[in-house]
Amino acid sequence: MKRITTYLMALFMMGVGPIKGGAMSNTMETATLAGGCFWGVEEILRQLPGITEITVGYTGGLLKNPTYRDVSSGITGHAEAVELHYDPSKISYEEILRYFFRLHDPTTLNKQGNDTGTQYRSAIFYHDENQQKSAIKVKEEVNQSKKWPKPIVTEIVPAQEFYPAEGYHQDYLQKNPHGYTCHYLRN
Repeated sequence: MKRITTYLMALFMMGVGPIKGGAMSNTMETATLAGGCFWGVEEILRQLPGITEITVGYTGGLLKNPTYRDVSSGITGHAEAVELHYDPSKISYEEILRYFFRLHDPTTLNKQGNDTGTQYRSAIFYHDENQQKSAIKVKEEVNQSKKWPKPIVTEIVPAQEFYPAEGYHQDYLQKNPHGYTCHYLRN
């Protein structure tokens, strides 16, 4: 019995908890989004309830283990992106996407604010078929809402390897509260 209790405590400490029928399951899910400079995207999404972890980095390109210098050259194909882990019992993937479409301009191709280049493109990198369907649904809802004067150009593509950015980029606007950002929530 002591061995079972120790095992259950270890699972609990790893974030694994009970689900229906008494089975154990890790309930966190992952979303990967690109909406221009990753600093501003990170700062807004970190404030949502249910987001448990957020990392800025690079995805969608060809070079393995790219650096900021590589990606900012515009030739690697990577986008500045955020990878976030969230608790779907507190926030749904579709809710996250609705915030995503409000925090940047999804109608500008390869540009956000002063930042231009493919590394600043708007993209949703889906991790499974359900995320793909949700992304298509929410993108269409936002397009139909006419909140944006032009059509949405956000890419919806399969998730690829995500490479965390250098340490000085992580939590950048927390460390530099007056740092550059072109992100804000629109109605």
